[in-house]
Amino acid sequence: MHALTRTARVTGLFYLGNVITAVPGLLIVRPQLFAADDPNATLANLVTHESLARAGVALALGMVVTQTLAAAWFYRLFRTVDSFAASGIAAFGLVSAIVGLVSAAMLATAVEVSVDPVGDAAANVQVLYLVSDDLWGVGALFFGLWLIPMGWCVLRSGWMPHVLGWILVGGGVAYVLSAFIRYLAPDAQVVAEALTYPASVGELWMVGYLLVRGVRRQALDEAPPTVPTPTRVAS
Repeated sequence: MHALTRTARVTGLFYLGNVITAVPGLLIVRPQLFAADDPNATLANLVTHESLARAGVALALGMVVTQTLAAAWFYRLFRTVDSFAASGIAAFGLVSAIVGLVSAAMLATAVEVSVDPVGDAAANVQVLYLVSDDLWGVGALFFGLWLIPMGWCVLRSGWMPHVLGWILVGGGVAYVLSAFIRYLAPDAQVVAEALTYPASVGELWMVGYLLVRGVRRQALDEAPPTVPTPTRVAS
């Protein structure tokens, strides 16, 4: 297997791991535990489903690990295409990982407070979950920003479909806008959520392409070997 294809597929595995840990944690575990309008219900859920809550923390940590590794390997994959843009992917991806790490700490603290109450346990747990939620809300800036240089590298490389590159760039811009809309226009949450859909399409396509194709075959063609010039032997 060509080294570039191998790098692409390892990158795809880390990106897939990020999806696998993010989706259950944010869309399945969290809704079962957090009751937005009822702190007592949130506390009761954490007490009753402690194992699920701890699994949610583990998923958040897994997301941090895979996000970090994906950011590093995207840099490795694209550094020869555009080193500045590749550095942007790595930098923005690492900031996203830090956001996830702080959010995981909030969730872990909420579990500990539910087990060993401090002060008004229900209120404290609720605030921790709200802060965790808003970390993801403001973190959308960097979730979007890392897609923009990623799409640019796809466009510059010639290894992947140009349509994918434009979807990543457009999806990244839309994701950044969604973060502003979430807080500037609280009544337009449907619009904010809709703006994240192109990014999701681009990310899933990127994961699939990296794992299945790696890079386009013609990108792997090596130049024909140079035939060495015979050395003349002095008579």
